This record gives sequence, C-alpha cells and structure tokens, in this order.
Amino acid sequence: MSPLDDSASLGAGVDLRSPARYYPANRSAHPRSAAATVRSGEQWATKYHTLLCISDATVLVAVSLAAQIGRFGFRDIDVSVGQSGIGYGFLSLAIAAAWMLVLGVYGSRDARVVGTGSDEYKRVISATTTLLGLLAITFLVFKVDIARGYFALAVPLGVVGLILSRWALRRWLMRQRAFGHYLSRVIVLGRHRDVRYVINQIHKKSGAAYQVVGAALPSSDSRLSVIAGSTAVPVVSTIDSVVDAVRRFEADAVIVAGPLKRGSSYVQKLGWRLEESRTELVLATGLTNVAGPRIHSRPVEGLPLMHVELPQYAGAKHVVKRLLDVVLSASALLVLAPIFLVLAVLIHRDSPGPVLFRQERIGRAGEKFVIFKFRSMVVTAEDELDGLLERNEGAGVLFKMQDDPRVTRAGQWLRRYSLDELPQLWNVLRGDMSLVGPRPPLQREVDGYKDRVHRRLYIKPGLTGMWQINGRSALNWQDSVRLDLYYVENWSLAGDLIILWRTARMLKNPVGAY
Repeated sequence: MSPLDDSASLGAGVDLRSPARYYPANRSAHPRSAAATVRSGEQWATKYHTLLCISDATVLVAVSLAAQIGRFGFRDIDVSVGQSGIGYGFLSLAIAAAWMLVLGVYGSRDARVVGTGSDEYKRVISATTTLLGLLAITFLVFKVDIARGYFALAVPLGVVGLILSRWALRRWLMRQRAFGHYLSRVIVLGRHRDVRYVINQIHKKSGAAYQVVGAALPSSDSRLSVIAGSTAVPVVSTIDSVVDAVRRFEADAVIVAGPLKRGSSYVQKLGWRLEESRTELVLATGLTNVAGPRIHSRPVEGLPLMHVELPQYAGAKHVVKRLLDVVLSASALLVLAPIFLVLAVLIHRDSPGPVLFRQERIGRAGEKFVIFKFRSMVVTAEDELDGLLERNEGAGVLFKMQDDPRVTRAGQWLRRYSLDELPQLWNVLRGDMSLVGPRPPLQREVDGYKDRVHRRLYIKPGLTGMWQINGRSALNWQDSVRLDLYYVENWSLAGDLIILWRTARMLKNPVGAY
C-alpha cells in the first residue's frame, strides 16, 4: 500500500505519494525526507518483535493452561518424573517457555519474514514440529509420564492460536503501513531500467515493507527522478556516493536492482562500507517468475552457487493436491446443496432457459472438458457475441465487457459475488479442474496463445487462482498471463491454501467481477 502523505504534482499524471520529495537541485545534495511519521526499519522491527513476543507468550501460556484444565479440570494433578513428580501447572509453563525459545531459534519473529508472505506461518509450524520431537526425546530420557490427552489439546490449540494472533497483528501492521508507518526506508541502486522495475514491483505489492526514499543511478545518467507508475522517486546520489545518501536519508537498506557494469567486486565493497551503518544490502535477482522456495544458495569452496529447482508437474505433491480437491469439493457440494437449489429457482424465475450453462473449455495438456456454471446470461448469448466484438474491453485474446447487455438481472449479482462459478465444484470433483489453478480458457483463446503462454496448460485450470485474488476482469492480458505462469511454475500446497483463504475474503468485497 502506498503511504498516504501529502503530495505535489510534477506535470500531468504524476502523484508524489512517496514521502521522498522531488528536489530539482544537484542530486547529491538532497535533504532528508520530512516524513516524520515514518519509523526507521530498525525501530519498527524492534517494536514489532516485542509485540510478537508478548502475543506469543500470552497465547502459549493460555493454551497450556487451557489444555490442563480441559484434560484434568481444576484439580491439582502431578505428572511423574522418574521416582518423583511435578505439577502440571509448572510443566505447562515450562512447555510454553520451550515453545517460545524454539520459535525464536527458527526465526519466526525475524523482521525479514514477519508481516508478509507465508514464510512466517511456515516457521511457526516447523518450530512446533521440532518442539514435539524434542519433548518426546526429553520425556523418554527422563521418564516423564505425561497424559496424551493433554498434548492432544495443547498442540493443535497452540498452532491455531499462534497463527491467528500473528494474522491479527499482521492486519494491524498492514493498516499502519497504509499510513506510512512501520516501513523500512530503502534506496534502490542500479541502471535506470532496473531501478524503475524494482520500484514498480514494490509499489504494486500490497503491504510491502519497503518505502523507497530515493534512487542511485550511474554517474553517466543525468536524470533527477525515476518515474515509476504514478510516483516520482528522486535520484538522491550516484552509485559511487550511495553510502553518503544512506547516512543523510537514514536508509535501512540498499537494494541493488539487477547486474552492474562493475560486477560483483563493487557489490562486495558496497557491503563492507554499509557494515558500519548496520544498513542491509539486498540483491534483486534477475530470475523472473521464480519464487523463493525454488532458489537455494550452496557455496562451493567460497564460490556462491544459486540452485534453481525445476517446476514439478507430477509426483507426490500433485497426489496430495488431488486429494485436497476431492475432500474439499465433495464437502462443499454437500454443504452448499440448499443454496444451489435456491439459486436455481431464482435463475429460472428471472429469465427463460436452463439453469446451468455448459461450455467447452481446455484443460491440462490441451484436453477438452465441459465446464458447468449457473447461467448468468440470456440463452442466445453465444449467438450475439459476434455483434459485440467491436465493443470488447478485454485485452489479448480475452473478451470482456463491463456492461454486457447479455447479462440477466440475476446474472449481475451472481457474477459480482462469483456465485455463478459454484457448479465448477463438480468439475473439480470429477478431476477436470482443481480448486486452485490458472483460469480455464476457451479454445479460441488457446488458438491465440504465443509459445510461452501454452505453459498455462501444464497443470489443471482452477476454480480460483492468482487472477481471482488480483483483480479478475480488471487485469490486463499481460498481467493475467504473468500471474498464471507464476502460479504454474511455483505452486505449493501452502500457497493453494493461502489463495483459497484470500478468495473467501475477496467475496466480501469483490474487485473486477463483472
């Protein structure tokens, strides 16, 4: 989210929303930004770390005591340890303390992972799994006879409590960042094209932890600002004088955007010079559409090698994905059956024609299948399409029209809240589709694909996906393709669960649905 500070304009269409102002003077002598409300990265990280510690401790103590009360009531019960015994109250506090320690060891409160992405939650789960193993060994060695029912309550409640508390804190942090608080001040360094790309990506990311206060370009580049979208970021230094700019602007990090002509030796020397100011050095990889979990650094005799795992389109993970599809789609069909009946009656009364709309779509590996949707248009919609092609508002091979005259009255709210898509749960159960995946295309769309776009067909299309939670019909063709290809090459089970959760949230406030 972009900080909502006062802004000025630089010509038409340029909104200076960043707290860094545009200074039309010598670029090596810009004063520090006047955004006093913005904390430095070190300050907010320290405060947020403290909040996480308090939150984690509160949850773990409450869960441990709740598990004790749930298993034994309010009785004073001892657990045997060898030839002696200790109270469950003491044991509960000891387990909570150990849990806190392991969460810290696993870096679940590290400023680089909290507040964005799924890595924070993954570390919480990994830490809990490790704790269970350590406790099992400890109890075996010291002959601690602890009730299994106690653990059956404490562990699930602890994991759920930790994740929910961190989710709530993350929501609070996102609201703070919307107003320019709790952001790390960064200077982006590199060639103009690379700097602009990195700044654009930071601004596009909702809840991004960075606030770009300036750019550093080669001395041969005379630009005074970098225009990224609707924001103008001032050029505060050259590549050679960036360390001085770090001190003036009290930057928390320097992001190196792409390769530099001076090579790795410059980056190494820059890192040495930044050590004195405790400023982080961040390298933006040139590997587009490659998610972090696929990248592994493995040093060999002092030579840092970056290994990039190839995308997996078969194997055990896909078996688990299919199992998840079957269980969740079957459960949803049973639970939603009464709603299906009500919607069918409303559609039938609204306009003549069948309740369900059937259409041929293209699935994995180019296989054709029939998709099911609640009918949201008049029966003659397909025949009327040719007459509307000139009014197409979509991009690429997509046909989209915000005020499509073929949409019925019931269809308008069915589409707005994606209720017309619900019958595709049957496609998921049959195996034609998955719960999460690329958007299911028509044959005419596939016929217009360029070579790389065909990679969308490497996995099953989805009932929801990256396109659903990032704007739907409001997306242009390039962004739609980029998001789908990113998912195809980087999908994970944890990522699928996050997309499903975000889809449920999107239904409350639909964006780009028409």
